Amino acid sequence: MHPSFRFIVLGLLASAFTVLLLKRAQAGDDDYFPPVTDKATLQECGSCHLAFPPSMLPAASWKRMMAGLEDHFGDDASVDAGTAATITRYLVRNAGDARDARRDGRLLRGLDPNAAPLRITELPKWRREHRKVARSDWTSKEVGTKANCAGCHVDAAQGYFDDE
Repeated sequence: MHPSFRFIVLGLLASAFTVLLLKRAQAGDDDYFPPVTDKATLQECGSCHLAFPPSMLPAASWKRMMAGLEDHFGDDASVDAGTAATITRYLVRNAGDARDARRDGRLLRGLDPNAAPLRITELPKWRREHRKVARSDWTSKEVGTKANCAGCHVDAAQGYFDDE
């Protein structure tokens, strides 16, 4: 193979790879939610389930959830007061309705501004986007429950919730 041809091929491959990375980084606006970066939140919440991106719920939901950890969907997820305060601050500061240009509350569209749902699956936009998922998919061995985002969205832990 001629050296200049090899250079052209490598250049094209590098360009294609760059385009794929940029496309993935943008993730089509509605598919990317900044993942949890707080150590305490990752450790405590992520020890039992996906540490859900805070921008998926409004601040009122996170406050309500953190106030009821002794009965967290049937489990006792209590943590000491200091840890609870740290996690609550992080979740509220990064909630979907927080005043931050990077978070536009897109998953919260259609939600009553006074509502404080505890489940992302209760959000109108979530329901619309998942209405065509067969009931058998939710109960399959790989998924098991609607709360198991990673069962369908393999990169959920990195904040990507696209359908690919």
